Amino acid sequence: MSSLPIVLVPHPHVRVDKKVLQGSPYVGGSRVPVRRLYAFYRAGTPVERILKRYPQLSPAKVFDALAFALDNPEVMEADMEREAALLEQKGVQRPKRLTGLQQVELPFMFDDDSGPSPRR
Repeated sequence: MSSLPIVLVPHPHVRVDKKVLQGSPYVGGSRVPVRRLYAFYRAGTPVERILKRYPQLSPAKVFDALAFALDNPEVMEADMEREAALLEQKGVQRPKRLTGLQQVELPFMFDDDSGPSPRR
């Protein structure tokens, strides 16, 4: 799996660890990928609905993750392309556009084929 570009603008609530979600940026203290929050936001989902979907995340964490995505467009683009390639490889049909709070099961839910990651 290819690595992502270097993060140019770090943010306090976003972590990048090759051992977690295969190196995708995620919200610290959770396993929520920044690309998921950013995809909802780009699709027009209001932040209030994102907060309802992810009640374990504080508003500060959600806004910081979105700021990270906007500050690091190369990282986000590469992460979304990598996700699309993994979905295609697994034969998963991805919707053309996320609407509302639609969810797609992603291969990132598993680390090293050890089974599902614990949900918080």
